[in-house]
Parts: sequence; C-alpha cells; structure tokens
Amino acid sequence: MNFFQRQSLPTNTVIRFVPQQTAWVVERMGKFHRILEPGLAILMPFLDRIKYVKSLKESAVEIPSQSAITADNVTLEMDGVLYIRVFDAYKASYGVEDAEYAISQLAQTTMRSEIGQLSLDHVLRERQQLNTNITAAINEAANDWGIKCLRYEIRDIHPPANVLEAMHRQVSAERSKRAEILESEGHRQAAINRAEGDKQSTILASEAIKAENINRAEGEAEAILVKAHASAEGLRRIASAIKQTPGGPDAVSLQVAEKYVDAFGKLAKESNTIVVPSGFGDMGGFIASGLGIYDKVKNSTNKNNTTTNAKEQAKQIEV
Repeated sequence: MNFFQRQSLPTNTVIRFVPQQTAWVVERMGKFHRILEPGLAILMPFLDRIKYVKSLKESAVEIPSQSAITADNVTLEMDGVLYIRVFDAYKASYGVEDAEYAISQLAQTTMRSEIGQLSLDHVLRERQQLNTNITAAINEAANDWGIKCLRYEIRDIHPPANVLEAMHRQVSAERSKRAEILESEGHRQAAINRAEGDKQSTILASEAIKAENINRAEGEAEAILVKAHASAEGLRRIASAIKQTPGGPDAVSLQVAEKYVDAFGKLAKESNTIVVPSGFGDMGGFIASGLGIYDKVKNSTNKNNTTTNAKEQAKQIEV
C-alpha cells in the first residue's frame, strides 16, 4: 500500500488498540485533541473522532520520469526513488494538504535545479553527490510537513540518442588511445632493454679483451724477463767455464773464427749482394781477422779488469 494512500479510518468504539509504528490523530468536536500512541486507547463516544492515521515506518516514493537540462544544454530523462519517514504526525496531518503530490513535486523541481548546475560529465560521474544535494534540499522544505527525507536515489538517466552514440564513440576512442599508448610504451621499453643489453654486452666484451691483453702482455714480459735471466746466467757460466778450463780462451778463439766464416757463407746463400772483406783470398788472413776480433774483445775486458783492480788497490792503500 502506498505511503500516502488514504486508508479507511477506524470508528470510535470507546476502546481501541493502536498498532505499533502507527500514529492516530484524534479530534474532539472538530478540533485537534491528541495523538494516540501504540497500545490501549480510550475515546469519548460521539465527541472524539479519529481523523488521520499516519504510518511511522520508512517508505519509498517513486518519482516519475522527467526532463532536465544540464549546464551544457543536454536534455536528460531521469527518474528516481525517494525514501521518507514521518517524524511528526501533527505536522504531517495539518501542515500539508496532499503530502504525496507535494513531496513528488518538490523532488522533481529540486532534481531539475541541481542538474541545471552541472554538466553532463559531472552528472554521470558525481551521481552520489547529486543524490546528497537533492536530499538536503528536500529536507529543508519538508521539515514543516513533519516528513524527513532519508535518502534520494537516481534510478535511471537516459541521454538523447545522438549524445549516447557520441559517448560510445568517445569511449571507443579513449580505449584505442590507451591501447596504442600501452603498445608504444611496450615497444619503447623493449628497445631500451635491448640497448641496455647491447651496452652491457659491449662493456663486458671490452673488459674481457682488456683483461686478455693485460694477461698476454704480462705473460710476454715475464717470458722476456725469464729469457734474459736465462741468457745472463748462461753467459756467466760460459765465462766462468772459460776461465776455469785450461785452453778455454783458445777454444773460444777457434769458435769465434768458425762463426765468422759461417756468417759469410750464409750471407752468400741468402742474398745476391755479398760484402767481401779485403784479403778474402787469403784464408789464413781471413781466419786471423776473426781471431783478431776476439783478441780485441778479450784485451778490452782484461784492461777493464786491470783498471778495476788498480782502483781497488789504491783505495786499500789510502785506508
């Protein structure tokens, strides 16, 4: 049964029982007398009359569909549901003639007023805030009627067909835009990752080449040093053997002469140009020249040794 639907009034039978969540307004001799609370009630016959019966429960009032124009001149078809409750049975009985018509008209005018301040996008996006504003506006006017608006809910919003189609195209374009942006971001990130990978690979490769070159250079330097030490050690041992072996200098002289002759023999085989020393026809002189080279080296060495010994003796004499 609708909240504002007129009910058949109970008759005065002296003793009445008022149902829970119901208020009975009693008039005595045509004037407001009292409001009967739930439970036992005693009425004066012929004098008291139950004039109004008000339900104190929360009820829903359907607001019919209506047209409203937004701030950007878009016509919308909207309907809603209003949830109300009587908090003062006296005001609800004597404060308004037709409460259903009054509350319905108030809700419609308030809805049109609030929507006229918003654009279409705000109406669709801020529906909850719109419901709150309509509820506050209705309560401000309905307070004198003894009725409180608990909440207002917009049920359906119907934009024009051309606006609805444009909204669908906008949504499709926005989704296509997001898809393209995400795809481009994916390609960009993939390119960055590949570039970073190539960079790291190049750095690691160069570091490996650098380490390899350093290791090779260190190995070659160490090999040269080992060879030099080996050669020096070999020369020292040869010199010591020559000094300690009887006839050693003569053997060395003979070997030098052989190397001298052998060098000229190799030169004649490997090149068309031969430098021939003077007196090459005299083989004995040629060999003597080789021995002469050895004697010069030997005499130079002996001279240096003699000089060194003399300096050491002079130092000892001074001491």
